[in-house]
Amino acid sequence: MPATLAELPVGSSAIVQAMPTGRSCLTRLREMGIVPGTRVQVTRRAPLGEPIEICVRGSHLSMRNHEAAFIAISAA
Repeated sequence: MPATLAELPVGSSAIVQAMPTGRSCLTRLREMGIVPGTRVQVTRRAPLGEPIEICVRGSHLSMRNHEAAFIAISAA
């Protein structure tokens, strides 16, 4: 099982376990609904690997790999 959201394969789901602390993107991620305990699914990747599209609480969002790499996940 991948350890971060950036490593999660397309079509796979996971549960957010931990969020970055002290990162400027933390507020943006929380506003997107990405908080510990949230189920996320990677729905697509752009041809060059980023951004990735994720589904969070029924909403489709895009994020960069460097942001997704800060989000620790576990199996859904």
